[in-house]
Amino acid sequence: MKRFILLIIVISFISPVLISQVNSGVQVYLSSEDNLKAISNLSPYSTGGLGFDNRYEGVKGTPMLLDTLLPALMRLRGQNYYIQLNADLDIYHNYLVYRHPKTKQMYSVPLDMITEVIIEKDGKDLRFMNTLGEKFEKDLRDQRFYQKLHNGKYQLIKIPGKQFVQADYKNAYSADRRYDEYIPANKYYLKGPDSLYHQVQLSRKSILKVYPDKKSLTGKLPAEGSFADKEEMVVELLKEF
Repeated sequence: MKRFILLIIVISFISPVLISQVNSGVQVYLSSEDNLKAISNLSPYSTGGLGFDNRYEGVKGTPMLLDTLLPALMRLRGQNYYIQLNADLDIYHNYLVYRHPKTKQMYSVPLDMITEVIIEKDGKDLRFMNTLGEKFEKDLRDQRFYQKLHNGKYQLIKIPGKQFVQADYKNAYSADRRYDEYIPANKYYLKGPDSLYHQVQLSRKSILKVYPDKKSLTGKLPAEGSFADKEEMVVELLKEF
């Protein structure tokens, strides 16, 4: 808490550097070096050490969402302006990660300090929010980043995640898996008639369990096999509701 208060105090002194922002639709953001120095009071970023064994083949995959630093805007809790930086999301540890432009050292900002992150990728703005305050059918164990895939009456969100699978080669009956691996573990939630987010699969059957009254539309809904992207398929299905 002291760390967060200190960060807010320092940023409040540099608020005159607010600049108009057009492309992402966000009105203002901060981009001064003083601002990044304030964030850099946080601990350097580290994914943690791993044990060594001459049979060990290292780590496959990463805990990162995009595996590269991209132009981004970050809004901290309690603030109505954005901080500009090059960043990515560590969706395993729940951090925003960025590289300081001067020192080139990597730093992290924990999710509990963040309200919103906007990352520009391939000309599109990917907007991520904090699940704090959102209501789920089954409470989440921790705060997480989430992305809205479909807004409006039928809200579909994605909580991007990675699962860490440990190497398994030391015991007599092990799987001889000689590498650790980060594998995708995304989860999807649809807001139901009860205003709670229900976890769903990317299938027509799963969506209709949340909205059984829409089963009469089955003949009018797009065929699942006509979409290569299941996220797109569910979004198009919800547009027909």
